[in-house]
Amino acid sequence: MITFIPRPRLLASPRGRDWPLLPDARMPDDRPAAAPRTADVAIVGAGPAGMAVAAALWHRGVRDVVLLDRTGPPCRRFFARVDLLRQRVLRSPYEHHPGVEGYWDCELADFARLHWGLLTPDERREIRMSQAGHRSVVPVDVFEAFCRHVDASHRIGERTWRATVHGLRPSPGGVTVVADGCEIEAAAAVLCLGEERRRAPRAWWGGGSPPPGVSFWDEPVPPADRLAVIGAGLTAAHLVRNALDDGARVHWIVRREAERYQCADVDSTFFRPEGRARFDSVAWDDRLALMRRYRRASVMYEFRPGLRQAEQDGRLTVYRGRAVTEVACAPDGALVRLNDGGTISTDHVVLALGTTRSIGTGLLPDHAVGERNGWPDLHGATLGYRRAPRVFAVGAAAGMVLGPAARNIDGHRVATARVADAVAQVVRGVADDPADPVRFARAGNGAFADAR
Repeated sequence: MITFIPRPRLLASPRGRDWPLLPDARMPDDRPAAAPRTADVAIVGAGPAGMAVAAALWHRGVRDVVLLDRTGPPCRRFFARVDLLRQRVLRSPYEHHPGVEGYWDCELADFARLHWGLLTPDERREIRMSQAGHRSVVPVDVFEAFCRHVDASHRIGERTWRATVHGLRPSPGGVTVVADGCEIEAAAAVLCLGEERRRAPRAWWGGGSPPPGVSFWDEPVPPADRLAVIGAGLTAAHLVRNALDDGARVHWIVRREAERYQCADVDSTFFRPEGRARFDSVAWDDRLALMRRYRRASVMYEFRPGLRQAEQDGRLTVYRGRAVTEVACAPDGALVRLNDGGTISTDHVVLALGTTRSIGTGLLPDHAVGERNGWPDLHGATLGYRRAPRVFAVGAAAGMVLGPAARNIDGHRVATARVADAVAQVVRGVADDPADPVRFARAGNGAFADAR
C-alpha cells in the first residue's frame, strides 16, 4: 500500500490571488429585493451542494430556481469557516468539485491548468499528480476561484437570496417554503443544509452556552499564551497549528489512544459505483456500522512533521487517551478536567468536536422526515423523502443511501445527478410521484444505472 504524503509546504498555499474570471453574472435591474413568491424549484442552502444542484438543473433546462441561504451569496459560509481556520488546502482531490457531472463544463483541474502561471511549484506538482492518476491536494484559493466560475457561468448568484428558512409544507402538488417574511410556492424543493457544529456533552458545564473562556471551532479564537484544543480531527489540527504559529503553548486533548494521520477520511471505494452498491446491498444495522467505521476523525499527513516537532520542543502537549469530564471558567482563563484526575489550566479552550448532519428536522414535519437512528427516510433512486416525495436531500443527510462519501464534495455531485434528474421530471410534470421507482424509471430517468 502506498501512503500519500503531500509536501508540508502546501499548507502555506497562497490565498487571495487575483484570478482572471468570467464577469460576475450581472443582477437584473428589476431583480426584487426579496425572493419571488413562486419558482419551479427552491433550494435551501447555497453552499457547494446547493451550487452543484443549481448548476445541474441549469443544464437540464430548469432555470426558474430560487436559492435561499442564511448568509447570502453562494458558498460564503463555507469559505468563511475555511478562512477562520486559516485553512489553505482542501482534503478533497481535483476530481471532487461542485461542477456538473456528465456535461462538458470546465472542471476543477482544467480551471487550474488554465491559470498555470498563478500556481506555485508545489501546486503545479499536485496538478501533475492528478494528471497521472494519483491523489492530489487542492488549494483553497483555486477551489474558491473555481466556485466563482461555476457561479458566474450558471448565473447562480443572481438567483440567490439571503433568508433564513423556517419550515417547509409539502403537499401532493408542490412545496411551500416559509422563509423570512415570505412564502415561496415551488414544484419541488431540495435541502442542501450542510452540517452544524456538534454540541458539547451536557456534563462538561451543565448545558447551554459555554462558560467564559470557552468557544467553538467556528468562532474567532482570541489571542492566548496558553490554549487548549479538544478534538482529534483535521479542524483541531488547524487550531493547534495556528496557535503554535502565533507563539502559544498548546494543550491538545485527544480522547483516543492516538491521533490518526491519513490522506483521506473516507475509503476511496465509496466514491465508485461498486462501492456505493456494496453499501446499498447490506442491511440497515450493517450500514450504521460502516458509517461509524469510515467516518472517524483524522488529520492530513502533511501536518505530522510540524506537530511532532512542536511536541518534541515542548510547545505542544498531547493528552492521548484522556477523556474530558469538565470544562469550566477560572479566574485567569479556563480549565479542563480529565478522567484521570488531571487538570489543565489555560487562557482559552476551543472545542473542535466535529459536526452533526442536518436532515430536515425542524423544517419538515417529523412524520415527513421519518427519522431513524438520526437519518431521514429517503428513496434510494431519487433521494426524495419517501413521505414528502417533492422534497429532496443532498449532502450528509443522504449518507444512509450513498454511504460515507455523501458528505464529501464529490458525494454532492453523485447525489445531485440523481436529484437533478428527478426534480427536472417533476417540474415538467413527467413524474407526479418521484418516490415511485417504477413510474419514474419509465419516465426515462437516467440516474438509475447507479441506484438500487
